[in-house]
Amino acid sequence: MTQKMNSRITVKEVIRSMNYNVKLTFSFYAISSLSRSMWMGSVLSLYINIFASGSDFFGLSENEILGITSAASGITMTLFVFPAGYFADKFRRDSILRLSTFIGVAGLLFLILGKSIVFILVSMLLWGLFNAFVRPTLESIFADSVESGYRSKIYSWAHLIREVAMAIGPFLNIGLFAIIGNNYNLSVLRKVMGIGFALSFVSIILLFLFKDDRALGKESEAIAEEVAAVNQEIKLGRLTQLDSKKAAKLIPYLLITGNVIIGIGAGMTIKYFPIFFKDIYLISPIAIQGIMGGTSLATGLLAVASQKASLKIGRVQTIFLAQYLATASLLVIAIYPPLGVLIPIFIIRGSFMNAAQPLSRSILMDIIPKHNRGKWHSIGAIAWGLIWNVSAVVGGFLVGDNNYNLCFSITTFIYILGLVPIILLIPLVGKEREALERERKVENGSSLELAEVEENLTNTFEQSDVLIQEEKIET
Repeated sequence: MTQKMNSRITVKEVIRSMNYNVKLTFSFYAISSLSRSMWMGSVLSLYINIFASGSDFFGLSENEILGITSAASGITMTLFVFPAGYFADKFRRDSILRLSTFIGVAGLLFLILGKSIVFILVSMLLWGLFNAFVRPTLESIFADSVESGYRSKIYSWAHLIREVAMAIGPFLNIGLFAIIGNNYNLSVLRKVMGIGFALSFVSIILLFLFKDDRALGKESEAIAEEVAAVNQEIKLGRLTQLDSKKAAKLIPYLLITGNVIIGIGAGMTIKYFPIFFKDIYLISPIAIQGIMGGTSLATGLLAVASQKASLKIGRVQTIFLAQYLATASLLVIAIYPPLGVLIPIFIIRGSFMNAAQPLSRSILMDIIPKHNRGKWHSIGAIAWGLIWNVSAVVGGFLVGDNNYNLCFSITTFIYILGLVPIILLIPLVGKEREALERERKVENGSSLELAEVEENLTNTFEQSDVLIQEEKIET
């Protein structure tokens, strides 16, 4: 009995048993994240910043232009993400993914061949349109291919794959910068981005391979009332008096509200961290790539650790703890600490804030029925589309001439507001099905062990009684 309980399923067996679309999603995340980390992250921010310094674009500063180019993709995503989510629920999701590939290719070509800020703006507009169709559609077909009640583990693995790929990209860039030139030169940056462009084309091709027919059936349908396990022992006014049906309706809105608020704060700062390192701490391109790569790697590992922690303390509780630590870390960054303190604090901020995303998504997809997942993914995309990118414009004006501490301080306050919906979720969301099953197994195992001990003690006492009786007879 004990041997059976201690048996473990290997990672290889788990991967082999995964759904076709899940494996394909992992592959897409790996290649897409690797490519984007090479050209779309800090390198693109530096490229646009330097490119803008040599142009007179309506008299705007370099950081203001960087914010506007960021907003371009967000505006397009906002205009089309709701129609895309509607189409993802109404039509075949694999067909929408195939059609979106042509938009993605066009966006890349404009950026590769562009020689002015206008070309960059058009590229970002097209890339926003590409993401508007891909994100809700891909996330929906992925959710349809994962069994409900067991999502957090698969989602944390997907996050790990994304973040490890995001970590590898900057380290590859370090090698490219070392070979091509460790300086802020447009020609150098363009060559480094070129490798990432090539990988982006490969990831876009993978979108042709997804199949609606390979998704799961009722196993991946919503389990809303199971997730909404209201804990009346926690006193939060009327919230703890709700029944499971009403709680299930409220949970998605609180999750999305929290994500939207965090998206506002993130957009104001993320784009400007590479410029912050360059302007305030005079960090070289290679060093910046190392910091970004280390942050991504820490984020992926922490996502897996957070999922394991959530099985013990709960998904919402883990999300709150992670976001609280990230918020405190940003406040430290706002006071311009010494470089030796800045780097680990920056990594802690980024990894903890992003490590909670798989848990949030797993709760949402356990609550939302299949036929509405495209629409809800569209709403989630707004938080990291329009709001993220529009707030980047605000961040550019706040930063102005290197006034980063003001921008970081305001973002910290916004992050604190983002914790409020998470606090309200704590009494509404119960533990995941996987966590409950583990607890039952532990209880059953303890009961069996206790029964074995009692049986052994009983046998021992019976044998002792027999021996005593034999001794009396002999006497």
